[in-house]
Amino acid sequence: MSLLTVGTIAFDEVETPFGKSDKILGGAATYIALAATKLGVETNIISVIGEDFPEEYLNTLKENNCRTEGIETIKGGKTFFWSGKYHMDMNSRDTLKTELNVLENFNPKVPYSCKNPEVLMLGNLHPSVQLDIINKLDNPPRMTIMDTMNYWMDNTWDELLKVLEKVDILTINDEEARQLSGEYSLKKAANVILTMGPKFLIIKKGEHGALLFNNEEVFFAPALPLEEVFDPTGAGDTFAGGFSGYLAKSKDYSFENMKRAVIYGSALASFTVEKFGVERLLQINRDEIAERIKTFKKLSYFEIL
Repeated sequence: MSLLTVGTIAFDEVETPFGKSDKILGGAATYIALAATKLGVETNIISVIGEDFPEEYLNTLKENNCRTEGIETIKGGKTFFWSGKYHMDMNSRDTLKTELNVLENFNPKVPYSCKNPEVLMLGNLHPSVQLDIINKLDNPPRMTIMDTMNYWMDNTWDELLKVLEKVDILTINDEEARQLSGEYSLKKAANVILTMGPKFLIIKKGEHGALLFNNEEVFFAPALPLEEVFDPTGAGDTFAGGFSGYLAKSKDYSFENMKRAVIYGSALASFTVEKFGVERLLQINRDEIAERIKTFKKLSYFEIL
């Protein structure tokens, strides 16, 4: 099994200036896994859901090449729920409601089929849960990728540092990079973070692209200029799924190949924002992905005469 995804499966309810959704399928693991499978990568998911989670949503994951034996259903429990409202610039949002439900006491179980992944993608979860997963694997993955957020920096600093020592790649946004490092310059921030354990660092800058760091090497990938951004929810997780999925498929963990992985992650994320939830992600095919990759190449390619 090439890719193991650990993260939330959730119900989301989203409002943007362009519309409002009902309660829909969401969660970091959902976006990560579905993005990876669009690149032809089978991915197993470790997560937890309540008894209220519809069978049709599980079938959606299975039909899209996601293995679900690592998804635990808590009898009588309710699935994690998040509700948010985006402002007109779509870069800021208000969280209206968060209900942890079954996620509050999540103690991940790792089935035998999940114990030897080629690539491990740790979605945004409590650092103690992320570390627990690492310790429950039979062998270290070829590449362990981790996402985190400000909340864990504020409330679980010591546990966060322990996980950082165990991972190969950290992916965070620019605000989080500044908080984690104490540096405003993103280059200085990267230098500090790379001493904490990760060999590579990805700093996501939303509509302004993404930066990939490894010691003295730096790569910048632009974001695709889109005429309309309908719903940004899950874009960062889709990026992580495309990135980790491309590495798992290619089995090439060089800095040069990670550049390509960043572009694939960015391309998939550009689809996600075009509709609510995972709707657009479920619709795309390989030809559409290939065309968007070509668009990214044209966006940044030039010759020096």
